[in-house]
Amino acid sequence: MSNNIKEVARKVLKDEAEGIALLESFFDENFTLAIKKILEISGKVIVTGVGKSGHIGKKISATLSSTGTPSYFVHPTEASHGDMGMVGSEDIIFAISWSGETSELNDIVHFSKQNNIKLISLTSSSESHLASSADISLILPKATEACPNGLAPTTSTTMQLIVGDAIAICLLNERGFDKDKFKSLHPGGQLGAALSTLEDIMHKEDTIPLLNSGTNMSEALIKISEKGFGCSGVTKNDELIGIVTDGDLRRHMGPGLLEKTVDEIMNTNPKTVSQNMLATDALDLINEIGIQGLFIVDEKKHPLGFIHFHDLIRLIKQ
Repeated sequence: MSNNIKEVARKVLKDEAEGIALLESFFDENFTLAIKKILEISGKVIVTGVGKSGHIGKKISATLSSTGTPSYFVHPTEASHGDMGMVGSEDIIFAISWSGETSELNDIVHFSKQNNIKLISLTSSSESHLASSADISLILPKATEACPNGLAPTTSTTMQLIVGDAIAICLLNERGFDKDKFKSLHPGGQLGAALSTLEDIMHKEDTIPLLNSGTNMSEALIKISEKGFGCSGVTKNDELIGIVTDGDLRRHMGPGLLEKTVDEIMNTNPKTVSQNMLATDALDLINEIGIQGLFIVDEKKHPLGFIHFHDLIRLIKQ
């Protein structure tokens, strides 16, 4: 096995980082114009490309769709055999080719001209057929491939990917695509969990661990045990005025405990949060202050729900 594996890996990093640095001047008025053209359309962004550029195109299309810009990838060869029908007059085509001379793109380029469909190209050659055919041509700076033979697309595809990400995020920002909209497109998995609010997952109504002010501790102990959260809020006139926890019970343990009321035992400053708080932020807060759960209340301190740290852990780890 070669002894210079780490050196080769670092050389790849260096070459690709140099390519990325060249993009500093790429994001100019022409790039801004491309963003504006995409924002003007009522249809989808049709991404196309061949080989490694095609693979990058698929990822760019997926990123666009997930960040508020409807998009799908059309392979140019399949387009020439019927998939051209997927492209509508209200769409815009985004064609990717490092050389700009990819022959497989000719038919879809011709189709865009025939049907007056706007075409944005991403190439490294301003004099290429693709660039000259496009309504807007984005020209990538020439860069050295990380491949020692200068053949395998490496630095070039990294640069294409970054441009795609930049387009998606610029469009996201211009559209005001916030966390709520993002969540609607990512309901599952850890990403969906990270975007969940307490309103989505909190215990509500009869499942909220609550006791009325004045409740005897003999009754309160049974109710706390039944709920299984290790704590209970205390309300008066439907307002949360305190909380009784396992820790409070231990501190007041003694012969007269059962004769006391929850008002004598409770902590009168329970930590409360809004139902709009993200689940991840709630878990951070619970860990930070070392409590078992949080009561969710409205502006008048009316209890709306309760979340236990076990609920949050299960959600985040799903």
